[in-house]
Amino acid sequence: MTLPLDVNWLAARITDTSVKGIAAATGVLIREGEIPVGAHLPAVRDLAERLGVSPATVSAAWGQLKRQKVIAGKGRSGVWVCGDNVTPRPVRFEKIGNYGSAIRADLAMASPDPALLPDLREAMLQGVQCAQLNSYQRDAIAPGLLAAIRPRWPCAAEAWLATDGGFDAMNCIVQTLITPGDRVIIEDPTATRLLDMLDNVGAEMMPLACDEEGPLPGALAILLKKGATAMIYQPGTHSATGKTVSKTRSQQLAEVLKESRTLIIEDNGIGDLAAQAIYSLGSYFPDRTLHVHSFSKAYGPDLRLGVLSGPMALVKRIQSWRNFGASWTSRILQHAVAWMLNDPATQQQIEHAKAIYATRRKALLTALAQRGLTLPERDGLSIFIPVESEQFAMITLAARGIAVLPGERCRSGGIQFIRVSTAMMQPEQINAIADALVLASGREINEWTDHAAGD
Repeated sequence: MTLPLDVNWLAARITDTSVKGIAAATGVLIREGEIPVGAHLPAVRDLAERLGVSPATVSAAWGQLKRQKVIAGKGRSGVWVCGDNVTPRPVRFEKIGNYGSAIRADLAMASPDPALLPDLREAMLQGVQCAQLNSYQRDAIAPGLLAAIRPRWPCAAEAWLATDGGFDAMNCIVQTLITPGDRVIIEDPTATRLLDMLDNVGAEMMPLACDEEGPLPGALAILLKKGATAMIYQPGTHSATGKTVSKTRSQQLAEVLKESRTLIIEDNGIGDLAAQAIYSLGSYFPDRTLHVHSFSKAYGPDLRLGVLSGPMALVKRIQSWRNFGASWTSRILQHAVAWMLNDPATQQQIEHAKAIYATRRKALLTALAQRGLTLPERDGLSIFIPVESEQFAMITLAARGIAVLPGERCRSGGIQFIRVSTAMMQPEQINAIADALVLASGREINEWTDHAAGD
């Protein structure tokens, strides 16, 4: 085969002319070596004409392969094959934690402290006593779990589905209800894995600006006019910023959304560790709101449990998609979590964990304020620090053996920042970490630090 690639040769090997079909067929040819690395792909318009589709369809297919780092280039220079590994992967998420062996304080992952998670032994014993154990009946959710969560759910719902964690629920929603080329409004910044999921399905992301109370209603109104299919946001404690959507802001968003039919997807990743109440838009739009609640950070990541709620038609579609794989979530795990939700001792332990996390977060904020870097006190397992340069911040911290999450992994635009996990931070680490963070932010440490260092 000669270079550049013959357009008729490629068109003859594409039988499905949808975005997914073009991307899949081209990906197979690349993976099997029929299109070698370095080959230039035909011009978008030429291939579109041969296939009888719009240039936008071919562009979207190339976009999928670009996101998988298989092809590169644009404009007059054309598009060429730059790799032969076409397996989809969460590129942003896989970069987290890969900081080498010199790191002494890994503050990149906002994971719960294992010492603050409930003891699961009694819960698991309760879980194995569930009805229909070892049945192949594909129940959407165990009755015991539904009974335990319904009184605490932030909105009324028509249908419910247990999933293998909060991100599994979000991925099920994205895979089922969002198609290549769909325009999806997503708050900026957001959770890293949500961006990876949308990239994987070839959605067009529309960043939604936020302030201290949540997504901006005016910005949302503008994006809705551009034909958004869905809106994804975090109504509870935000995974990157620690902000929580206020009741007033939720009402304002509802006022804007009432003029549209856009699907609303709510991701509550921190679950029961949130300090503030959640105001779900499902209270206004039950016919088009999907609400996801994760139990991992409060009760244990190995429980692999999340729950989503929404209108029956949409939940049934998601459940049907799950039948390609696991079909249902372990009833043992569902009943174990149901038991913990009703167990006073476990709930007391959850409150204790929330208090400890708040103490650790406050300790770092206080140390930073003493050094001249004052930040708002929010919620969650991390703090959000605006910086002059993320690259400078990461290099500065790495030189001191500290790893944090750069904002580029969870934003489409907006200001530069780093996210610093405080969930497992110990008192003896705080002063050294605070010194490094102030330097990384682009500010100078004030005199208080110099005196403290000499004491």
